[in-house]
Amino acid sequence: MNPDPQRPWLSVVIPVFNERKTIEEILQRVQDAEPGRVKEIVVVDDGSIDGTRDFLEQLSNASLRSGSGLMLPSTGKPLRTDNIRVLLQEKNQGKGAALRCGIKEARGEVVLIQDADLEYDPQDYPALLDPIVKGRADVVYGSRFLGGPHRVLFYWHSNANWLLTTLSNMCTDLNLTDVWTCYKVFRREVIEKIEIKEDRFGFEPEITAKVAKGPWRIYEVPISYAGRTYAEGKKIGWRDALPGVWCTIKYSLFD
Repeated sequence: MNPDPQRPWLSVVIPVFNERKTIEEILQRVQDAEPGRVKEIVVVDDGSIDGTRDFLEQLSNASLRSGSGLMLPSTGKPLRTDNIRVLLQEKNQGKGAALRCGIKEARGEVVLIQDADLEYDPQDYPALLDPIVKGRADVVYGSRFLGGPHRVLFYWHSNANWLLTTLSNMCTDLNLTDVWTCYKVFRREVIEKIEIKEDRFGFEPEITAKVAKGPWRIYEVPISYAGRTYAEGKKIGWRDALPGVWCTIKYSLFD
């Protein structure tokens, strides 16, 4: 890669909806990851109503004060804010809509998607970025099913994931193991050429289908995974399965 000196090397895009319990910790983890990389963090609040938005507005105000950080109530330690940009959606529109906004504003040579719920660990960034750094890949997916450590949770949820991934592979002729992973990494040249239309979790099969139609090299790497229960705040569920099927077929075969 030949980085543009006017751009950060890495943009981490974080869609957020009602994650007040985890937002401070995930931002600190992202800041601590890959300390040698010049990175920006783009946080998109999707109409949170649990106090997340208030915290992010404080964060945004702190980032506007040159050299200023924000003291985190949860740790009593300062969080670096000068490389964080906060975007506020007026109302809840869905993960896809938040990502569409964040990716559009991201300035990095590489764009990495990060959820805010602590299920995915930024300590996996070196593994995710390595195929791109070495010039082997244009897109990298972090797979929860390639042997990384993971919390044991729902049997039927993992089987639904397998079925949806299998359907996607049949339609795209890829052999991915985890289409619905949060961790997706793109070189700028790739993500700039893809128009994201889906507002909710249909983003996952949509982006996969559109990547599959391009000339880009796709890698998968194992990642760790600390899944949440629904009581702990997990948002994706069975109601997203049928739209996921439709989006897979629509963007693979018709769009």
